[in-house]
Amino acid sequence: MSGRVIVVGSVNIDLVGRVPHLPHPGETVTGFSYDRHHGGKGGNQAVAAARLRRPTLFIGAVGDDTFEKEARRALSTERVDVSMVASLPGQATGVAMILVDSTGENQIVVIPGANGAIETGYVRDCLARLGPLTGDVLLVCNEVPLHVVREALVCAQAAGATTILNPAPAIGIDRSIFGLADIVTPNRTEVATLLQTEAQRTGRRVDTVNADAAARARALLDAGPEGPGVRRAVIVTLGAAGVVVLERTGVAASQAPRREPPEPAEPAEPYGEGEGETASAGRPAMGPAAAGAAAQAAGAATAGAGAAGTAPAQAVAGAGTTVATHAAVEHSRTGAIGSGGMLRSSDVRTWEVPADRVATIDSTGGGDAFCGALAASLAEGRPLAESVRRAVAAAALATTHVGAREGMPTLAELEEFLATRTT
Repeated sequence: MSGRVIVVGSVNIDLVGRVPHLPHPGETVTGFSYDRHHGGKGGNQAVAAARLRRPTLFIGAVGDDTFEKEARRALSTERVDVSMVASLPGQATGVAMILVDSTGENQIVVIPGANGAIETGYVRDCLARLGPLTGDVLLVCNEVPLHVVREALVCAQAAGATTILNPAPAIGIDRSIFGLADIVTPNRTEVATLLQTEAQRTGRRVDTVNADAAARARALLDAGPEGPGVRRAVIVTLGAAGVVVLERTGVAASQAPRREPPEPAEPAEPYGEGEGETASAGRPAMGPAAAGAAAQAAGAATAGAGAAGTAPAQAVAGAGTTVATHAAVEHSRTGAIGSGGMLRSSDVRTWEVPADRVATIDSTGGGDAFCGALAASLAEGRPLAESVRRAVAAAALATTHVGAREGMPTLAELEEFLATRTT
């Protein structure tokens, strides 16, 4: 098997100002410097996959403003196929405005713009135009509207792709979404958010304070009151501790539920030819924007993994020097055989991959590097265990550079790093 990586997600321009201290309400602060970076978790993850020489296609949206060409060019120069990046009339390209003080503290304002206005029908049509996706890997994060995330997972699964959900941010995601994914890649905070939110709705309690990462992840793999769990594996990123993986095995894997394909949609007019639609430079334009698209996106988008934001908590190789070990540590865990859809212990394989020792400079891009490299390795046909090990290594390498996209390793860099590992 040798397939593509298809990323459905966000693309931002990150505007970063460095200041002596963060301003109080009404205060004007004179800054030291200003930088502009390319961000958005979707864009970062696509670049991570493309630098590993996997054919990578990005499905998303930019505005019709001055940032449009810049955002599109930043992806295409990395060999990311942007033919399905829509240009939305009247929308702004997503931006993250970031202030960083002399101690490293930051304030971030994200304006999703076109990321929050992308429509379900557009994503469905793009995936349909790609035909059968057997051998391909679809990767989606939660910086686009929730209904778009769900549609991408449903359509890709029905077309035969392996589906990966990066639940970042975890707000609003429930089993109707993560239960559609073959693989889910939360960090510790996101696991806690998913379980606490479910507990509030259903009363099903999972200890998110004292339980270890594997026990929490197990709750996402098991069926719950609201439906089935993750179809194949939960991979929890643990910062400097690496990752822990819980994978269905044997009968549990073969019997993992699949959702029915969506009902066929009404035929749509060709892009750029319908009333109120435009096409720019031969690129597809979106259909008429839904009236509530911006409101639906409010809870679905946070800071892109640019120069600052939530990504450090998700980075596989955290700040500072990480633990020195290179082999996957596989071990068994005991657990009660429960009712209500709980898997038997023999149906779940659990192992850990500690992080690699590197001189970390900026952990911002680690999480996106992990997801992109995981998708690329799986699309290349590598087994899950090997793909996870390569993804952990890619994440470690990403933290040795400043910035998110800037630090994504190339295939040559990753192979060289893997070759120098000692057992």
